[in-house]
Amino acid sequence: MESSDDITHLLKAWSGGDQEALQELTPKVYLELRQMAAKYMRKERAGNTLQATVLVHEVFLRLVHVDSVTWQDRAHFFAVSATMMRRILVDRAHAKGTAKRGGQALRLTLDEAPDVGGSRDREIVAIDEALTALAQVDSRKAKVVELRFFGGLSVEESAEVLKISPQTVMRDWRTARAWLMAELTR
Repeated sequence: MESSDDITHLLKAWSGGDQEALQELTPKVYLELRQMAAKYMRKERAGNTLQATVLVHEVFLRLVHVDSVTWQDRAHFFAVSATMMRRILVDRAHAKGTAKRGGQALRLTLDEAPDVGGSRDREIVAIDEALTALAQVDSRKAKVVELRFFGGLSVEESAEVLKISPQTVMRDWRTARAWLMAELTR
C-alpha cells in the first residue's frame, strides 16, 4: 500500500489541474482499487460477465472526467471510488433488468433462452433501494454499508474514511445490517 501522504499530495495536485499528478497517481492506487473490486466481485454469481478489472477501469473512466471534486485525502478518494462502484453495479443491474423486460433484446423462444435467473441483479437493486432509504434515516450507517459491501473496505479502512473509530464502524455495521435485513424482508 502506497503512503497515504504521497497519495494525498498527488490527489490535491490533480484537483489543482496537474494532469501529470494523475499519471503518477494511477499506478499508486490501481492495485488497491482492484483489490476493492475483487472483494466485491467474489460475491457475484458464477458466470458473471463483469470482472473486477473492468469495474476498476469504469471507475477510472468516471473519475478522470470528474472536474468538480477537491480531493481531501486518500480516504476521500477511496470513499468516492466505492460510491462509484456501487453506482456502476446498480446501473448495470437496472440495465439488465430493463433488457429482460423487453428493451432492445433479441426475441428467443423458451427453448432457446439461456438460464437468466438474474437474482443477484435484483438483490443489488433491492439493496441499493434499501440503502437509499437507510440514508434518509442515518446517512453514516448507510455510508458504512456502502464502503464495506460495495467498496470492500475493511473496518479499519472504513473508520479512516469516515473519521470515526473502528468500534463505531462495527456498531453501525451491525445496526445497519439488521435494519437492511428487516427492510429487505418486508
